[in-house]
Amino acid sequence: MKNYFIRLFSIALLLIVVILSCKKEPVQGVSIEPKSIYLATGKTVMAKANIIPPNAANKNVSWCSNNPEIATVENGLITAKAIGRTSIKVTTEDRERTAICVITVFEPVEIEMVFVEGGTFLMGCSDGECFKDELPQHQVTLSSFNIGKYLVTQKQWKAIMGSNPSYYEGDSLPVDRVSWEMIQDYIFELNRATGKNYRLPTEAEWEYAARGGNKSKGYKYSGSDDIDEVAWYMGISGGCTHPVGTKKPNELGIYDMSGNVREWCKDMRYGRIYTDEPQINPQGPESGDARVLRSGDILFAAHLCRVSSRGGWHFQDTGNAPVSRILGFRLVLPE
Repeated sequence: MKNYFIRLFSIALLLIVVILSCKKEPVQGVSIEPKSIYLATGKTVMAKANIIPPNAANKNVSWCSNNPEIATVENGLITAKAIGRTSIKVTTEDRERTAICVITVFEPVEIEMVFVEGGTFLMGCSDGECFKDELPQHQVTLSSFNIGKYLVTQKQWKAIMGSNPSYYEGDSLPVDRVSWEMIQDYIFELNRATGKNYRLPTEAEWEYAARGGNKSKGYKYSGSDDIDEVAWYMGISGGCTHPVGTKKPNELGIYDMSGNVREWCKDMRYGRIYTDEPQINPQGPESGDARVLRSGDILFAAHLCRVSSRGGWHFQDTGNAPVSRILGFRLVLPE
C-alpha cells in the first residue's frame, strides 16, 4: 500500500510539473524583423513578427500599412507599390503593443558602367593653355575601376531620393544643382538599396578615364581634338544642359567628360597646385575649403573643357548661385 501511494504521489507531482511547464505567459511585447527594408517597386519581401516572450498565451497579431499606395502588407508579406517611404505596423491581439518597420521603396536603378583597366599616365597639362592649378604634370599609377558610362541622370536621382533638385528639368538630362554633400546622401541611399559600393571618382581616376585610359589617343578634349564632336559647351549649348550620351564618346566609350555639367570628385580637398612626385592611387590633399570639380560645362569656353582643366567649389553649397546650376556627377564602382 505504501508503494502504491508513493507511485500515485509521483504521478501527481509529474502532472503538476507538466501543467506548470505548459502554462503560457501573457504577451509582454512585440517586434518586427527586420526593422527597416529597402525594396524595389513591384518586389515583395516577408517580415516576421516576434512575440515576447516566445511562449506567450496568444500570438495573434494584425498587420497594416501606413500608406498602402507605397507598400501593402498581408500576414507579413510586404509588396512595394510606388516610390516613397512608409511604415508597416504589427499590433498584438489586445491592441496594447505595436512594432513598426520602415519601408523605403525605390525604382530599380541601373548605372551603366565602363571598365577602366589600371595603368600609369601623366596627369596635368602639357598643351600650352595650362593654368597654374594644372601644373606640374606628374606621373600617376591607378588600379582598375569601373566608371559611369553616363552622368547620373535626373531619373536615376529621383528613383532613389524621390525629389529633383535640378534647375534644368528632364529625366534624361544630367542631375544638376547638387552639392558634394547632397551626392554623399544619394550614394548612401543608392548603396543601401542596391547592396553595391558606388562612390565618386577620385580626380586622378576621372582624368585617366577622360583621357581614354590605356587606349588614350592624346586628345585635347575627352574623345576628340574637335570640341564640337564631344561636348556641350558655351559655343553650342544654347545655355542649357542636354540629354546624356548625345555627343561622341571617348576612346573608352564614356560620354560627356568634356562639357554639359561639371563633375564632383571624391578627393578629400581641392589642391591649388599638384605635387611633382609620382603617386599611386592619390586621394588628394587633406585640407582646404573646396572640393574638386572637373569637365567644364555648358557655360564654359572651349579651353576650360580640356581633359586637364580643373577647379574647386565649396562642398556645402546647395546650388543657389547661377554657377551652381551646372554641378553634377558620375559614379565609380571599384573592382
